Order: sequence, then C-alpha cells, then structure tokens
Amino acid sequence: MNKEETLLQKRLIELSRTAYMRGIVTFSDFLNLNELNILHTTPKNLFLSQYETFGGYGLAERQMVAFLPDALSYVSYPFQIIKIQPQNRRFSEELGHRDYLGAVMNLGIERCKLGDIMIEEDNALLFVKEDLAEYVMEHLTRIRKTSVKLAVVQELPASYEPRYEEIRGTVASVRLDTVLSLAYPQSRSKLTAIIESGRVFVNGKLITSNGYRLKDGDIISVRKLGRIVYDGVLSETKKGRYLTAVRRYL
Repeated sequence: MNKEETLLQKRLIELSRTAYMRGIVTFSDFLNLNELNILHTTPKNLFLSQYETFGGYGLAERQMVAFLPDALSYVSYPFQIIKIQPQNRRFSEELGHRDYLGAVMNLGIERCKLGDIMIEEDNALLFVKEDLAEYVMEHLTRIRKTSVKLAVVQELPASYEPRYEEIRGTVASVRLDTVLSLAYPQSRSKLTAIIESGRVFVNGKLITSNGYRLKDGDIISVRKLGRIVYDGVLSETKKGRYLTAVRRYL
C-alpha cells in the first residue's frame, strides 16, 4: 500500500476503536472501490467492532462504512439523496455523469463527501453527506447552461435498481475475462491489461486474475468502463459454449 492507503487503513481502524471504546456508531466518508477493497482485505482482528457498508441502494459503488457497537443492529447513515432536474425540460441539455459531478465539485465539495450519482432520463440522484446537503440545495442552480431545481428524496425503495440493458451471448467459460468481453466488446489483450492493472472489482474486492470464476449475482465494477451484474448461465450449446446473461448499468 502507498502512504495514502496506509493512512486510510489506520483511520478505519481508529474509527473501529472509537466505536468499541465509546459504544457509539462511527462513520467514514464515502469510500471508492479501491478504498473499500482496503477495508475488506484488512485483517478482521485489527477491527475492534463489526462494520457494515451502504451507499443508499444495493448496487452502490461508493459506500460509507459504519462501525457498530456490539448491541446495535440498526443504522441510519448520515447522507441524503438529492434529486436534480431541469427547471424547464424543453430547454435543457443532455447532461452526463461528468457534468453533474463537475458542477457539485465546483462548489468546493470534496469527492469523498459524495456518493454515487445516478442518471435517470432527464434527472439525476445525488448522494451527499448530510451536513453538506443544505449547502448543495442552496448553491447548485445551474449545470452547464441548464438551470436546475433540487429536492430531497427521503429514501429509495428496497427494490431500487439503476437503469440497465441486458446483454446475452455465448462464452467459452465463466471466467472473468470472457464475461467482460461479452459486456465490453474489446480485444482479449486489452481486457487482460485492464484486469491486471487493478481496475476490476468483484463484489467490492480487487481481482487481478483473468481466470477468476464468477458466481451468479456477482457485481463487477470496471473503473472507467462501468458496472455489470453477472446473471449466470442460461443454457449450454451443442458446441459446449454457454449462453450467458449480464446486466450492464447505464
């Protein structure tokens, strides 16, 4: 680990110690995939209290960690969900993830204070730390040339799932590299380089082996490409290949 990663690990261990010693819940900022991997690969005996992670919905990439005293089972995470939509749909631009993120960070807010940003047709859902929500609501009035209005969403339904497209195709095996080639049509050598360079996470854990065998329901996140869910093998062809389905999130 580099210096920043070591400092993060020490910070997480200290949050665990505080939760244990004071009998209170302690929270991290939003952690990205690499930071979550540091959490999950830290030896469990270094944490004095148990922990949970959550980012507002089941498939969230950026998540907070809650360190829990022994007697506690329910946690209310300190973030809010803000819906951002154009003041006038007729004159609005087509905005992407980068546009929303850039506009919020231009308010002087650090990335670690923000969770996922989910694009939904002509609006977006922003997950932000609770103590900054009011500031965002007051100061975010425009994204690029589009005037926007904001509203707090109380919570998302348990069944919430971002927009996705289902992709089906045949693969030779259920190895990580072959399933990625179904979701992201790129050369085998390019996908191998992506995996070996530390850009692929399965269920929040860094995977650098092309031959990693996937299980039904695995969530695969590829930095700079996106996220998919492996839905498993649907059938086997006469030539011994596997008809497979994945959900690629938009």
